[in-house]
Amino acid sequence: MAKNKAIAPFLKWVGGKRQLMPAITALLPDDFDQLKYYEPFVGGGAVLFHLQPKNALINDFNKELVNVYQVIKNDPHALIEDLKSHKNEEEYFYAIRAWDRGSIYPKLSAVTKASRIIFLNKTCFNGLYRVNSSGEFNAPFGRYQNPKIVNKKTILAVSDYLNSNDIDIRNGDFEDALKDIKKDSFVYFDPPYDPVSKSANFTGYVQGGFDHLAQKRLRNVCNKLTKKGVKFLLSNSATPFIEELYKDYTITYAKAKRAINVDAKKRGHINEVLIRNYG
Repeated sequence: MAKNKAIAPFLKWVGGKRQLMPAITALLPDDFDQLKYYEPFVGGGAVLFHLQPKNALINDFNKELVNVYQVIKNDPHALIEDLKSHKNEEEYFYAIRAWDRGSIYPKLSAVTKASRIIFLNKTCFNGLYRVNSSGEFNAPFGRYQNPKIVNKKTILAVSDYLNSNDIDIRNGDFEDALKDIKKDSFVYFDPPYDPVSKSANFTGYVQGGFDHLAQKRLRNVCNKLTKKGVKFLLSNSATPFIEELYKDYTITYAKAKRAINVDAKKRGHINEVLIRNYG
């Protein structure tokens, strides 16, 4: 069945998978269409919206991100109207950014919070969602001439997709999202990547980051899925740590251009791995 090209990511997200999509698609299991789809680190949704499964459970630890998904599903028209009220001005940007630093924030509606995140994402520097150790949005103003703050076509298309199919939206730990998984399922993991260098580390889209202990816990989950007969595909950076961690699985290498290294000279194409437990 033809995919709806209007269904696309509504936010720019660290580690987006558009560049890796041909490699990911080529490695999907033959019976993919018969399996329930799980994506415990859904992020900006590039893989989800490309594949457009009819039966899926998506999850992310970032509650602000998950709120945007839920608002787009449940109240897209109110979100579009609220987005129209924003201004691409520096003083206004910092005023909106500061909302999560005061007592006003918990009182805001779900629509207002979702609108704020989309606005900040479209107008901040490099379009990155980034928070500090206190969970406060801290990316600076981007000074873009004409950012597309209101993408009505995409929002309505994504809303229609989420409502026309059996899509369960969760907010929590990746392991919790897989607790009741059955054998006839497929999991795509896109965790925060193991940094290729100290200057490449970027886990600022949730408080706390994702360290080596978390990577090992994820590998242990993959081992449990394999014993259960559940197929998984996992993407990560091609570091010695990750290669050693998943040495018992099939590893395919691919290249993608990344621009999140704080050292500009080290930005560019890097090796990434796609790891799977099936033929």
